Amino acid sequence: MALVLVACEESQSVCIEFRKRGHEAYSCDILPCSGGHPEWHICDDVLFVMSNIHFYTQDRKEHFINEWDMLIAFPPCTHIAVSGAKHFEQKRKDGRQQEGIDFFMKFTNTNIKKVSIENPVGIMSTIYRKPDCIIQPWYFGDKSRKTTCLWLYNLPPLFPTQIVKPDIYTCKNGKTFSRDYMVELIAGKNRGHLRSKTFPGIARAMAEQWG
Repeated sequence: MALVLVACEESQSVCIEFRKRGHEAYSCDILPCSGGHPEWHICDDVLFVMSNIHFYTQDRKEHFINEWDMLIAFPPCTHIAVSGAKHFEQKRKDGRQQEGIDFFMKFTNTNIKKVSIENPVGIMSTIYRKPDCIIQPWYFGDKSRKTTCLWLYNLPPLFPTQIVKPDIYTCKNGKTFSRDYMVELIAGKNRGHLRSKTFPGIARAMAEQWG
């Protein structure tokens, strides 16, 4: 059984999949969990939790551990993903991009033995290094297209488990999007939050292949 910290995850998608397989996994985010298991969620600064053996879960229960066996991190991509490249100049000027870079890099400097850092295509491939693995939701049974990069330490690359055809919407101007993206686009201000959730197939693959 592994002791797993899932950083920057309020949805608990990955946490729950590891729990299903008998591991002691905890999600951690500054936001309360939306996955329905406050007893498995740490509502705190993940950088503090990574380096401490004492923490409280959202249900106010106190926990003591020896050390984390695995870290799966989903640092915010808002200021470093290429999808927002048109705003890069302003974000560089006001420091938001550097804040995003610095936070990402915190997960590369840890004593935790097994580490995965997830982000979409962005500037970290140049600023830090190329990812060890690039995957799509449709590799794992979800009919969506979202290029996802993984930087890995002592973990193997994820291999596809159920390749399906992505459900693509073509706009009048010829641009293509995953149909789920178009639904979230209509959702307006919640779109970024919805897009940040881990697809079920990828969460299952992480638990099955790394657990």
